[in-house]
Amino acid sequence: MTTDLRALLTGLRARAEARAASTSLMLAELTHDRAGSNDDDEHDPEGVTLSSEWSRLTGLAEAAASELHQVDDALARMDAGAYGRCANCGKPIPAERLAVRPFAEHCVACAEKLGH
Repeated sequence: MTTDLRALLTGLRARAEARAASTSLMLAELTHDRAGSNDDDEHDPEGVTLSSEWSRLTGLAEAAASELHQVDDALARMDAGAYGRCANCGKPIPAERLAVRPFAEHCVACAEKLGH
């Protein structure tokens, strides 16, 4: 089971890392494009504004970075032998929860109490 979860986490990490790199590249391109125009890009009713695209890409980059951090934390817990135990109460996290959310740090009861 741990081997399967490690493979799942490793795959999630690779995808999050690829998304982070991709959005970083798109943000760099947008920054370059934005440098050559004025900031008043709201005049084009048919196109996406640079500001809107910047906000969208920034959100995607932050989400990818967050997932990457969560997966890295889960892999570190796995290496330390603490993976699959609730960080709050110490009880085992159900396998079903880990299958759906492999970077979960809390059991369902503690996650509900903590508002996660």
